[in-house]
Parts: sequence; C-alpha cells; structure tokens
Amino acid sequence: MSAPRILVVDDEADIRGTLREVLADEGMEVDVAADAAQARAARTRHEPDLILLDIWMPDTDGITLLREWSSQGGLSCPVVMMSGHGTVETAVEATRLGAYDFIEKPLSLTKLLRVVERALESGRQTRTGSRALLPPLLAPVGKSRVMQQLREQIQQVRMHDSNVLFIGEVGAGREAFARYLHSIGSRAGAPFVSISGGGFEEATLLDRLHGREQDGQVEPGIYDEARGGTLYLSGLEDFSPAAQRIIAATLETGSYVRVGGTRPQPFDVRMVSGAQPGLELRQVPEPFRRDLLARLSLITLKVPPLRDYAEDVPELLRHYVDRLVEEQRLPFRRFGVAAQNRLRNYPWPGNMSELKSLVHRLLLLGSGEEIRLEEIERELAAQLSKDEPLVKQDLLALPLREAREVFERAYLQQQLLLCGGKVGQLAKRVGMERTHLYRKLRSLGVDFRQGADD
Repeated sequence: MSAPRILVVDDEADIRGTLREVLADEGMEVDVAADAAQARAARTRHEPDLILLDIWMPDTDGITLLREWSSQGGLSCPVVMMSGHGTVETAVEATRLGAYDFIEKPLSLTKLLRVVERALESGRQTRTGSRALLPPLLAPVGKSRVMQQLREQIQQVRMHDSNVLFIGEVGAGREAFARYLHSIGSRAGAPFVSISGGGFEEATLLDRLHGREQDGQVEPGIYDEARGGTLYLSGLEDFSPAAQRIIAATLETGSYVRVGGTRPQPFDVRMVSGAQPGLELRQVPEPFRRDLLARLSLITLKVPPLRDYAEDVPELLRHYVDRLVEEQRLPFRRFGVAAQNRLRNYPWPGNMSELKSLVHRLLLLGSGEEIRLEEIERELAAQLSKDEPLVKQDLLALPLREAREVFERAYLQQQLLLCGGKVGQLAKRVGMERTHLYRKLRSLGVDFRQGADD
C-alpha cells in the first residue's frame, strides 16, 4: 500500500514548507499549492487522500473552493480547514460543506498530526465501506505485504465455521487476530470467550468446561458461555492431558453433558486456538494429542514475529500512542525520526507485547513532546538479554567487537550441530583451516570436545 498523499493549500510559503517537511517526516507524500488555481491543478494531477486547505487566500478563498469541489459530485477525500482568524460562522459553513475538521493558526503541530491521522483513517473507512463493519482500533495495523496477506487469509475464512489455529511466537498477537476473525465472521454478534491452559485446576476442570446441574439449577460452564460464538484456546502447549482429553471428546461427539446432568447439550461453538511454533513436534513433557491438534488446525494461519514486518513499526508506534492517549488520557508524545529508525531495526524479541509496553512506559514516565533516540537507547539497554537466540538479539546495542563475537558464537554453534559435532566437517563447511578454527572456538567458549577427534 502506497504512502498517503496530502495536498497543502496555503498562500504562506513558510507554512507550506513547514507542513511539507513535517508530513514528509511522517512518511507521507506531500503536494503544495499557493492558491486555488494551483490547488485545482494539483488535485487533477494526483488525487489526494487528504487536503489541508487555508481559508483566506488572495484569489479564491478556501470556503469558495470547498463549495466548488462539493458541488462537483462531492468530496473524494477529507478536507481539513486552516484559518488564522476564523469565526464560528466560518467553521459551521465549512462543516456544512463537508469539511472533516477545522484548526486554527498558529498551528500546533501536535494537534495537526493527530487531526491528519484521524482524517486519513476516516477516509480509509469511507473508501472501504468498513465504518459499520469494524471499529477502527480493532483491525490489525500494518501496510506491509506480510500483514496484508494475513488479513486477506482471515477474510477468506471469516464466514466459515472451520476451526482455526494461529501459530506464532509469544507476544506476536495471536489472540488479537483471533478476535479480529471473530469480529468480522458470521458469529460476530455472539460471545468471544478466551481461556488459557494454565488457568485450570485438574479437580474442577470438568465443571469449568461443561458446567454443572444440581437441584434444577444450572451453573453454566465455559461451553455454555461461548454458545453460538467463539471459544479461543490460548497457548495450546499449556493445556494438560486431561484438558486435551475433555476437549477432544467434545469435538468428537459434538455435544457435552453438564456435571450432575443427564441430557447432552449441543456444542455450538467455533474453536479458534493459538500456539507457539513446533507444537506438533513436541515430545516433552509429552506429545500433544495428534487427533485434537488435527481437529483444531483444520485451517492454520501463521502470525509473523514483529521483526518480519519491521517496516510497519512507525505506524504501529503512532497507533498505540493515539490509543493510549485516548483511552488512558496519557500525555501525547511523538517519536522522532531517529527513534523510529532505531526501533525499525530492533529485533523485538517480545513482539507486539513488547512494543505496546515500550510505548506505554515512554508516555507514562517520559517528558517532552518528542521521543528522542537517547531515550530509546536507555529503554532498550534496560531490556537487553544475551539469553535470546541470535535472531532476537539487539546487536545494534552492542559495540562492534562484542556484536561480532555474539554472531560468530551463534553461527559456529549452529554449524557445529549441523556437522554432528565434528570439527573437521565444520572446518570444511565454514571454509576455515582447522587449527585456526580450534583457536576461534576456544576464544568464543564453544564446546567442541565431544567431536574433536574426527
């Protein structure tokens, strides 16, 4: 998806230049016009996604131009009016003609950026007809091809009742995608119930799932609560053998009997699950039931780690800033360009959960309107861990020599495993003389003794 295109119409060159620079830093394409004639020409050349329109201009004022565009079949994009000395009557007239919002000069760049983001979102919803279908904060954010493909896959299966398994790392947002699937599916008006494998005690497991009947009174269970809707199983790897057995039996028969009851209850629930990669290969503490996994994974969708769509990080940062400002009344702050670039190149071992927590801390504990690179470095240094696999390590936080050693150690350890621990084969595989390789392995602390005699 291409960057949004903004048309700035203002007769003051300084304002046009400032807005072009600020909006371009936010990743937007910007066209500028000094008067109505240039604005008409620019709009003809490139249809904008948003117009920032000054009211007082020398040839044709902004209200007249807005009226002209409105009379020509309606506005094709949101228009935000700007004025240094506006009146209530002017604002009312602009709104009547279809303007999205009205902001006064001198412009507050913080307020302007927030209005621009909301106006662009409004335009996107209008174009896709999704206003009534989905609240804007529920749809997964991201313009990368990876995220577009996942949203398209969810759209393909949304109206079917097939069980869906979301595979992804911890913190990648598996439940968020499960909720998205539910919200646009055929069961959207029914309950969405989420349970985790670690939340059950063995003694009360059957009661919690099936419910209980006693003396004519029904104590509903999880199956009852989710009836007609979606039941999300969070973290399949944590479900005990007993829980797996009960759920497998329910899916096999399509019904369940409450504890103390005698009449089977129909199991009218769509099962959506989340699991970490490799569940089907697990052997410890014991394998996950293959029959249950087969039923739960009729459709399997991969939720990518955040590092696989790092180009979406700036948009995600802005999204969660706006969300926290609106929902928790936290002070608004904006990420500087250097800070955004640093976070685009961060490996995010905790994925989306880590990003949300970082934004929350920066708004809650930070100061100043702009979040700078220095503040980001302090936050990332506090989270630094050397126990993560190489792909999740923040090598940019390390000095060059240390970063090189971390990479070489991980690289040679994995290559040694592929060679069955045989250093001779490793030397051929990595293209190093064996004596030099021994010295390198010792200096990096790589244990090669078991296969050293090959």
